[in-house]
Amino acid sequence: MIAAVVLAAGLSTRMGRQKLLLPLGDKAVVRWSVEAVLAHVQDVVVVTGRETAAVRDALAGLSVRFAENPAPESGQSSSIAVGVGVLAPATRAALIVLGDQPRTPRSVVPALLAARDRTGKAVIVPVYRGVRGTPVLFGAEVFAELRALRGDAGARAVVTARPERVEAIEVDSPMPVDVDTPEDLARVHVE
Repeated sequence: MIAAVVLAAGLSTRMGRQKLLLPLGDKAVVRWSVEAVLAHVQDVVVVTGRETAAVRDALAGLSVRFAENPAPESGQSSSIAVGVGVLAPATRAALIVLGDQPRTPRSVVPALLAARDRTGKAVIVPVYRGVRGTPVLFGAEVFAELRALRGDAGARAVVTARPERVEAIEVDSPMPVDVDTPEDLARVHVE
């Protein structure tokens, strides 16, 4: 089984209000992020923080489950640890997806999954015109490392720990926008 862990527990300090719930076109930012992976995985875990009820409402009707980060102020790594901690034992790999990155190119997730099948590498990362980005696909062989993460560096330590287990796939488009500020939201386009 392939899963996705969608990080939706951030504090939205730069936005000044819950960015994941802001409208982008006809739906919330977080819904775009979740819908982008739903067709490619068998399990979606959305990690929430202080706005759990509102995020659940924004994702109503989607086949997802939720895990609450009791300490979202601890940083992104704590949300990754919480999400990976509730994955089913049969999970072979998991995408770590940013809930505030609603417009990842459609080709990225299938390319990550194909690279995992082709190479068997533990970590598959997209590289957007020379810049490493997200989402990142992690094999079950590194789940223990992901569950042990601390701080606000995300999964960077797992990606950089052993370069020989990482496969990079080139993506010929700019890095997708993270919606962190009102200006970021204004830059995101809906097709």
